[in-house]
Amino acid sequence: MTGLDLAQLPAWMGSLFWALARVSGLCLVAPIFSATVISARIRVGVVVVLTLVLAPMASATIDPLSAEGVATMAGQVLIGAAIGFVLKLVFEAVSLGGTLIAQSMSLGFAEVVNPQAGGSSPVLSQFYLILVTLLFLVMDGHLRLIALLADSFHTLPPGVPAINANGLHAVASFGAELFAGSVRVALPAMTSLLVVNIGFAAISRAAPSMNLFAVGFPITVSLGFVALWLSLRSLPGAFEALQGDAWSLMRNLIGS
Repeated sequence: MTGLDLAQLPAWMGSLFWALARVSGLCLVAPIFSATVISARIRVGVVVVLTLVLAPMASATIDPLSAEGVATMAGQVLIGAAIGFVLKLVFEAVSLGGTLIAQSMSLGFAEVVNPQAGGSSPVLSQFYLILVTLLFLVMDGHLRLIALLADSFHTLPPGVPAINANGLHAVASFGAELFAGSVRVALPAMTSLLVVNIGFAAISRAAPSMNLFAVGFPITVSLGFVALWLSLRSLPGAFEALQGDAWSLMRNLIGS
């Protein structure tokens, strides 16, 4: 029976610290992993399990208690947070698309409490967010994200410079996808509702005495639900396209 080699203890602690920092940065920002509706105990358990699994890949000859170790720890948190933030932008784009549809069909006032955002958001926004969350889980996106995080320890191990300024600029530039992606998600339904509004404009010119608010509101909501039902067929494709751009950026960030 061999005894514990105390000389290897700093290396083991360092591996745990580097893995814990990168996993924590990811779980603080990434969708699903950072959901506040999930119990804190479960989220902590996920972080601990992922840390123990990924710790053997995070070996580095750096003292975790030194100044270099503190800087390395901050770099690991930055790497994990950047990966999670890119994926979060995809989910926020879909949520914003639901908000645009809700406003187009006069349902922007129908809001529910959104614990993730710490406020309220339109019902359709939450509906779209739940749909893409289920799509993400069905397509094993969470497993793919964990695999990407594991690959990052090979391509971007602790001790090497973290994400540089070009990488951070690429993440910030990807924020434009938040608006472009939301329009891509909402465009089919918004186009149909635009035709309805143009029709109401023609009616108002032909019959100015008609109370369009009393007549148009129920018609807009009814046709809006029809357009929403028909446009749901395009949601998986739009979400997959946004995900493809996000995965490409995340692989570029870690140098994969």
